[in-house]
Amino acid sequence: MRQAVCLVLAVFGLSATAFGQAAPNDSQTQQALLTEVRELRQELRFSLARIQTAQILLSRLQTQQSVVTHATDRLDEARAKFESAQDRRQHEAVEYKRLEDSLSSEENPVQQKILQDEIVHFKSELDASTAAEQQAQTIENECEQQLRNEQDKLDAINAQLDEIIKRIGSSN
Repeated sequence: MRQAVCLVLAVFGLSATAFGQAAPNDSQTQQALLTEVRELRQELRFSLARIQTAQILLSRLQTQQSVVTHATDRLDEARAKFESAQDRRQHEAVEYKRLEDSLSSEENPVQQKILQDEIVHFKSELDASTAAEQQAQTIENECEQQLRNEQDKLDAINAQLDEIIKRIGSSN
């Protein structure tokens, strides 16, 4: 009988010991799983934040590309107007020079008076076209500067997107 009691105590003792050891193991496993879930949630938050930032930057990129396109169009128009103003001024300068040459070779006083009047008229036209050319040059320069500024903004957005892509790639 003593042996049976000892056997029962030994079996129950081993079982209790086994349950006692299983509880800390389950607790450690649960703690490890909980820690991993927390880390995954944190990484998910970081990923979502990066994705949201990337979406915002993509929207800004599209808007900025539109602004750059518009600035490019304005620059093209300004260049065309400047070239037109240059052509007009050059044409009037040639005509002015032709009239001066005609005046110097003209001997008829009536014809000289007509040529002098035309020279005065073309001189004022030449002055006006020179001023228009300078204004067109100024506008073209301003448009070029505006395009450079907008292109710099676009480049900065692209750099930010590249950085986000690198971070997303390095976190995987």
